[in-house]
Amino acid sequence: MNTDRVLSIFKEITCVPRESGHEEKIIEYLKKFAADRKLECKVDKAGNVLIVKEATKGYENRPAVVLQSHSDMVCEKLPGVDFDFSKDPIKYEIEDGWMIAKQTTLGADCGIGMASSLAILDDPAVEHPKVECLFTVSEETGLDGARALKPGFFSAKTLLNLDDEDEGYFCVGCAGGMDTVGTFTYTLKKTLPGAVFTKFSIGGGQGGHSGDNIGDGRMNAVQQIGRFLNIALSMGADLCSIDGGNKRNAIARDASIVLAIPSRSESKVVKAFNAFGQELMDEFAVTDPDVFVDAEPVEWKKDVIDLRTAKALARTLVGMPHGVMAMSADIEGLIETSTNLASVKMEPRHRIRVGTMQRSSVNSQRIFLSQRVAAVMELAGAKVTHSDGYPGWKPNMDSHIKDVCVAAYKKLFKKEPVVRAIHAGLECGLFTDKFPDVDMIAFGPTLRGVHAPGEKLDLASLDRFYSVLLEVLKTI
Repeated sequence: MNTDRVLSIFKEITCVPRESGHEEKIIEYLKKFAADRKLECKVDKAGNVLIVKEATKGYENRPAVVLQSHSDMVCEKLPGVDFDFSKDPIKYEIEDGWMIAKQTTLGADCGIGMASSLAILDDPAVEHPKVECLFTVSEETGLDGARALKPGFFSAKTLLNLDDEDEGYFCVGCAGGMDTVGTFTYTLKKTLPGAVFTKFSIGGGQGGHSGDNIGDGRMNAVQQIGRFLNIALSMGADLCSIDGGNKRNAIARDASIVLAIPSRSESKVVKAFNAFGQELMDEFAVTDPDVFVDAEPVEWKKDVIDLRTAKALARTLVGMPHGVMAMSADIEGLIETSTNLASVKMEPRHRIRVGTMQRSSVNSQRIFLSQRVAAVMELAGAKVTHSDGYPGWKPNMDSHIKDVCVAAYKKLFKKEPVVRAIHAGLECGLFTDKFPDVDMIAFGPTLRGVHAPGEKLDLASLDRFYSVLLEVLKTI
């Protein structure tokens, strides 16, 4: 199956800025795409776009289908890389059968789903019933577009979500999620006379998706910087600043602190950090082989954070649950419940923000885990807030579209695909609440390293995925 059309459109999409919450330019791109092809297009108040193409000849009496993907992307780059996601096109390479962005995220999540939908809209040779291509906004920051959808925005009763990341798998269920954020308020104290200032950094972690990769045992740089901060404070250092992680749904790859150290203790603290760094490299040699630590002198002309708050913050980062909390008792190998210690950030007005995200396919366990995380923060004196969260998607093994997809795959490749639920969040969870009579499934080509620099797309899997998508539209 020739996917030149899909890749050509995806390459156009990589040139369009579309960070979550800033989808204005991709919305304009979609509107122009529809106008150039004289296709019906509408945009709701949230920025969700629907482009409609009527059925091809002979398919007028078949049920309409929604092809759904999200228009935003996670914008992450390696430290020190000069790249502006608000204007710069993504730089990618084709290497060993993969399309890869080595210094930033690629945006194939879910740009390749968008491109596949647009290719179908663009290709007059594709046989299909009426298709309604839905592009939702701000999926990566809270499924905001899906949350804002109103009844009647689309009419079809079958929905194909094109946001899965393993070709040969069909997803029929996913975890729900919510954010729990703790905010520490600190006071300033005078720096001890004669103190020296050093920036301690941890980097080189693989990071990754906080749903797909949470069970891989990868290093969490935020937790590890808290681990060293706890050591350094006990050696007489003071905390000047802290920074680590970024996106709520990404495992933190790097983190740093600036410490004020009594001059007599400087070599002792640096020596302890180097020993700590060797421990990290030993502990994560398999999962994160590129982990490194670095200590460098810096200038600091401000006061430092009060010791009580610094200790409370350090102990929170050390004691915070992170990783897999429970496995599913119903589906072998499925992570049921997890939490991600995502970020720690300095904020104005003497505040430090700790961001976390909880996921579970059991909503009551998701809520309980968020309460556990909140309890750790509150015991340390932080003020805690929770997002509204989003529900999980309960698997429906009697789904008609599941049977159609499995049959299409078997016809094309003479083997059984895998039908599964995943621990990541999909918009289908919200769709089930809003549109309970819509039959849904999720699938896509193989992606690796999503939500982190080095994200890549397997091009051979794209061929197979797209051929299945066309076969489903032809046979549904």
